[in-house]
Amino acid sequence: MINIITAELIKLRSLPVVLATIGGTVAAAVALTAAVAASETTTSPAQVVIRSITFVQVGLILLGALVIGTDYTGSNMRTALTATPNRGTFLAGKCVAYLLAAVTTSAATVVAGLLTATLTLAVRDRPTETGADAWPMIGVGVYLVLIGILGLALALLLRSLVPPLVAMLSLVLIVSPLLSTLTSYAQYLPDQAGSLLYHPQTTAELTSGTGVLVLLTWIAAIGTGAVMEFRNRDA
Repeated sequence: MINIITAELIKLRSLPVVLATIGGTVAAAVALTAAVAASETTTSPAQVVIRSITFVQVGLILLGALVIGTDYTGSNMRTALTATPNRGTFLAGKCVAYLLAAVTTSAATVVAGLLTATLTLAVRDRPTETGADAWPMIGVGVYLVLIGILGLALALLLRSLVPPLVAMLSLVLIVSPLLSTLTSYAQYLPDQAGSLLYHPQTTAELTSGTGVLVLLTWIAAIGTGAVMEFRNRDA
């Protein structure tokens, strides 16, 4: 297993699009938090980071989809399964490699966003509130990793890169914000439910705890279907 994880990490590091995604996600966090801190009245760096998550999460979704989707270009998947015939072990190695990359990216993104927000607020000579920042920022980090796992699971289910990306980005950038203004049932969408990890607003139906359970249920449902499809179909 260690050899498979190492091989997957080396593969991810060798893909320019993956490196660009990781670097671009951190850079996007810096740019977005600087813009939010400069234009809004909040004095909390954590709130500045939270307000940028809608767009920052795109990077983790892309990272998750790339971990699987790049293997479905050309004959890469067939070659990979020839080297590692046990599909369960192969998939487990990919998931661990994603988690290592995603946790690193998520942590760097949160830290970069917090530092940028703090510096921007300081430049504007505005006091900063830091007393209750830790837990929301941990929630942001966990959410980013989980939403990327959902992207990975969807890429595995659809056996491609572009369709799952289109579906996920349409969900978090268009469908979810639109439905949230029309119906309370939108809170059961994965991104809306997961956002309670860092933006705990107890609704009539969901709390932070039940919100993350809803997100995990989405991941489990899509992931289970994807794994069954992966184990039973030809590469």
